[in-house]
Amino acid sequence: MSKQSVTVSIAAIVSFGLIFAAGCQNDAQTGAGVGVLGGALAGQLIGGDTKSTLIGAGVGAGAGYIVGNEMDKKKTEAKTQAEINQLRSEMSNVTVNVTNSNGSKSQVLLRKQGVGYVGPRGEYYDHLPTDEELRPLYAF
Repeated sequence: MSKQSVTVSIAAIVSFGLIFAAGCQNDAQTGAGVGVLGGALAGQLIGGDTKSTLIGAGVGAGAGYIVGNEMDKKKTEAKTQAEINQLRSEMSNVTVNVTNSNGSKSQVLLRKQGVGYVGPRGEYYDHLPTDEELRPLYAF
């Protein structure tokens, strides 16, 4: 293979890889695209022929996909854990509407703690406090 053919082949592979990577929707696809590029370049440099380039591209694609897929799994696990934490937080909070002197309502966010509740000012209630109990502290 001539030097010009090698240059054209490498340019074509790089161009294909960049176009492919730009359209990827996840890390597994991106990893496969980057792996194709790296593997093809390594195959060409090591073997110096089309067969080596194609073998390198195939091996690179597989390895890149595996690495990218693992990254996708970790992102999914982190997102799932964040959603679980958010749900736990929402489940441990209770809002009580307190009636103000002008008839409007103020919301008081209480945090569940053990069998009781903790108010915004750190006060502890051994039960879910009522509007009347919260009014002296939080109504206007």
